[in-house]
Amino acid sequence: MATYLMFGQYSRESVKEISAKRTKDAMALVKQYGGKIKDGYAMLGDQDLLIILEAKDNSTAMQISVALSKMLDIAFTTAPAVGMDEFDKLMKKG
Repeated sequence: MATYLMFGQYSRESVKEISAKRTKDAMALVKQYGGKIKDGYAMLGDQDLLIILEAKDNSTAMQISVALSKMLDIAFTTAPAVGMDEFDKLMKKG
């Protein structure tokens, strides 16, 4: 499984729908695609949310990102992330 960082921005409408139930529903949707939310954070600043996602590959991460955007009315920017140990290995090969 690969790791992805999902940065989210609430819309005016999505703020009205914030609830623990909606969070559980979102986690269930991710699971339907074979993914897993490792952690999530509410933030201050330019981004409202940070979700750390595990997914099989880029295609799956893209499907999850779009599905969550449709479900939650939250705009997500999703990017692959490589842990420092893996990054060091990659750089050693280069």
